[in-house]
Amino acid sequence: MRLDKFLKVSRIIKRRTVAADACGNEYISVNGKPAKASYVVRIGDIITVTYGSRIVSFRVKEICETQSKDKACEMYEVVE
Repeated sequence: MRLDKFLKVSRIIKRRTVAADACGNEYISVNGKPAKASYVVRIGDIITVTYGSRIVSFRVKEICETQSKDKACEMYEVVE
């Protein structure tokens, strides 16, 4: 699954276009390297998102094409 779609489906970022823009501006990195929106996400990847001055890292636990709002948080776990 593409990185921008994963961020949207998991509800880490609300819209796919916003996720794609964040990747283009290097606010998103995967495994310590800046990633493009077309990066293929794999289970175990560490995704780091920069929200202004706050940095949050997530470990990918599962990949689903669609996910309900209640279960979206099961796709990842927060890493410090």
